[in-house]
Amino acid sequence: MRWVLYPVVAAISLAVLGIATLAAISLFAWPNLPSLETLTDYRPRVPLQVFTADGHLLGEFGEERRSVVRIADVPPVLRQAILAAEDERFYEHPGIDPMGIMRAALANISSGGRGQGASTITMQVARNFFLTREKTFNRKLYEILLALKIERSLSKDEIFELYLNQIYLGQRSYGFAVAAKTYFGKPLAEITLAEAAMLAGLPKAPSAFNPIVNPARATLRQRYVLRRMVEAGFIDEVAYRDAIDQPLTTSRRTAANGGDPVLHGDYVAEMARQIAVEQFGDRAYELGIRVVTTITRKDQEAAYAALRNGIMDYDRRHGYRGPEGFVDLPAGKLDDEQLDDLIGDVSDYDDLLAALVLESSPKQVTLYRHGERVTVAAAGLRFAAPMLAEKAPQTRRIRPGAIVRIRAANGGKGWEITQLPEAQGALVSIDARSGAVHALIGGFDYNRNKFNHVTQAQRQPGSSFKPFIYSAAFERGFGPGSVMSDEPISFPAGTTGGQAWEPKNYDGRYGGPMTLRSALARSKNMVSIRLLQQISPEYAQDYITRFGFDAARHPPYLTMALGAGSVTPWEMASGYAVFANGGYRVEPYVIKEIYDGNGRLIARTDPPVAGESAPRVIDERNAWLLDSMMQDVVRSGTATRARALNRSDLAGKTGTTNDYLDAWFCGYGGDVVAVAWMGYSQPRNLGRGETGGAAALPIWIDYMRTALNDAPPREHPLPGGLLAVTAGDGSRQDYIYAENKPPAPPAVPDWLRELFSDETTPATEAPEEAIPPAPAAYPAAAAVRHQVPAMQAPAPVVDRVPVPISR
Repeated sequence: MRWVLYPVVAAISLAVLGIATLAAISLFAWPNLPSLETLTDYRPRVPLQVFTADGHLLGEFGEERRSVVRIADVPPVLRQAILAAEDERFYEHPGIDPMGIMRAALANISSGGRGQGASTITMQVARNFFLTREKTFNRKLYEILLALKIERSLSKDEIFELYLNQIYLGQRSYGFAVAAKTYFGKPLAEITLAEAAMLAGLPKAPSAFNPIVNPARATLRQRYVLRRMVEAGFIDEVAYRDAIDQPLTTSRRTAANGGDPVLHGDYVAEMARQIAVEQFGDRAYELGIRVVTTITRKDQEAAYAALRNGIMDYDRRHGYRGPEGFVDLPAGKLDDEQLDDLIGDVSDYDDLLAALVLESSPKQVTLYRHGERVTVAAAGLRFAAPMLAEKAPQTRRIRPGAIVRIRAANGGKGWEITQLPEAQGALVSIDARSGAVHALIGGFDYNRNKFNHVTQAQRQPGSSFKPFIYSAAFERGFGPGSVMSDEPISFPAGTTGGQAWEPKNYDGRYGGPMTLRSALARSKNMVSIRLLQQISPEYAQDYITRFGFDAARHPPYLTMALGAGSVTPWEMASGYAVFANGGYRVEPYVIKEIYDGNGRLIARTDPPVAGESAPRVIDERNAWLLDSMMQDVVRSGTATRARALNRSDLAGKTGTTNDYLDAWFCGYGGDVVAVAWMGYSQPRNLGRGETGGAAALPIWIDYMRTALNDAPPREHPLPGGLLAVTAGDGSRQDYIYAENKPPAPPAVPDWLRELFSDETTPATEAPEEAIPPAPAAYPAAAAVRHQVPAMQAPAPVVDRVPVPISR
């Protein structure tokens, strides 16, 4: 019998020795354990978030996408799912769970594998905060010791809350609050039992059980969690079956930034990011800073749709160019994995989806995109029909292996072949009284071209700049009823200092003597040039700085009358706001408030307001006269399309530059100033007839239809100090400064007026002829010059300092 006891004694001796060794190591290791200050003063890395003024997410920036949530705000169903999946006895054990270890060991032995682990939630917190994931004896020992120390320092709910916010769950998402939005597009409070079980299954292996990437494996893991919930008594069989039967819809997001922003506000979000980094450095990405912009959801979405539709309409007018590229299709039957490899590097751009042509004919095209075969026929082929014909060039023909774009048509009931536009555009909208930006779209698609054409693109404004020249003239004694000759004019090389210049009107027609009101409405170039000649380019160059324009970008030559300088849409919005608000200079801004990670206000923009604190830069009478004249541009001039909005207070001016390089419409209604621009990033001809009225004005109208939907027309009462006079051509009563009445113009004989009269000719916009290219279409500096106020943290309020105005 003695020999039988030897193994038992040996085993007991080894166990005692092992326990003694562990105890000794633990006594030595315990004092060297790290401080728990990281846990007791928990400050997770929370990304920079950018919001609209009405609380919608525009974008977020940071390595870790995280939203800290209190345990009291976590739905019970999610807490139960996590406990069932990870640590059923969490509220009973002291940090390590011997019963859980034995249960896991038995389960693994019976299954012949390692299906269950024995790490408690506390041990996982210790590992996530202090240790690596290497599988060594020492690391496991430290994990156990740290778990025991954590349990002595924090309550169970505090430990669970740390776990809920710190755990990595895939898709750059840290914590369950962000994971709920990442995978299901909803806040944590709204998740269902089925969704909670799927989220609770992620900590074990986030990539393997990712419901977006691996839905099948995620479903298996979800069912395991649901079974564990039944076994733990958290749910019954009925709830289990209901959860299994519930179809789940995941929220597909782009891999570029871990998820699409809620709105199409990428350009605004990038501007806010730059401002935050300027103030807080790279720590802005982890401090949980919340930037609240002046953008509103309604306006931003309306601007995005208007610009996108306007550019797509322009693109369709100029025909289909052919497929984006071609790939070689291997012989034989192709499976989805092979096809995905062929098209995998081609990105979608919102609703313009990349697709691979499998079969093609003039009547039907079969395409593939990400596991789905799509057939396009009939009306869906109309736009691309020229490249389906037998005579189409091989390099531009739609054939098997071609990569094309498709989008939903006919209200989502079918598909059509389309293409990515090459043209760009911009739209910015501001409050005329304060300068707050309501909407800003800097290009057709941010993911395709991140250059912000609103703030960075220096382009020639064309005729949209004429109101500023007219405004200068009114300070020199002219009025809307003053008569100027619309006749051909030429300047010899000696006068221009370069080559001879013979500007023309857009339509080649000349109206002879006409009032300035009529000349602006019909965009007559000759009148603008003669007017600038009368007041002098040097005076005009100094005068336009009142509106915020840089004099250096507008050389004092007569070409200034035709918009030959360079401006950004941002600057044009600021300039037109002066006319809209009665003569006050307001500066556009996009940042309303900035909050720190604790929700404390650390910066706020306090803008000068027209009529209160904003500086007056032009006479109230001047603003009223220009407003009146630009209303005529809408009523009977080059912007009559805008009458479709059925408002009496719309005013603005079209602009088209030489060779149709730029198309503009700048205008306002109510308190909303909006500027629309279209062109190519590298300036080139938009095509004959693509004037500001044809290309940019429809974008402006579509946006303003939403922006002004609930706003009553704004009346501009006649200010004092204006003298009613008969216009120089005797056509109507008009106004001029009472104390600054110029000499009466010479009488115009009736025979001369009739000779040049073409009032029956529809008003057409005049692109400026022979204007030299802008000296710098794109500045070399990479920084965005968005003219927002400097903000300093942690001062609670930051005042904006007005830019000095030259007079």
